[in-house]
Amino acid sequence: MRKSGLLNPALTAAVARLGHTDTFVVADCGLPVPHDIPVVDLSLVFGIPSFEDTLVALLDEVVVEAATIATTTPAEIRAVLPEVPIEEIDHEELKARLADASFVVRTGSTTAYANVILRSGVPF
Repeated sequence: MRKSGLLNPALTAAVARLGHTDTFVVADCGLPVPHDIPVVDLSLVFGIPSFEDTLVALLDEVVVEAATIATTTPAEIRAVLPEVPIEEIDHEELKARLADASFVVRTGSTTAYANVILRSGVPF
């Protein structure tokens, strides 16, 4: 058993496959995901796990060089990304960009527009 870090085997495997500039998404439980994009579904019940807890756990594991959010994204979500350059786009454009994501992590969040596309960086 791992001592720390991500415990979900599907999420750990998806993160391990990321390369520089690959994108992945942390999403609320209602975001429509294209059928051909893998989903790591962590949702248990409404609110669990939270978007913020999931995002923080992933930021501890992945080098993120940029993020894309909708202009309607709540401020508390933006606050979790203080060191990450953020691009803001229309929510419909964000949904269109899901087609390029390596995978989506579905949380239990019911906060409207709690979705972020993260671009993987490198630690060197």
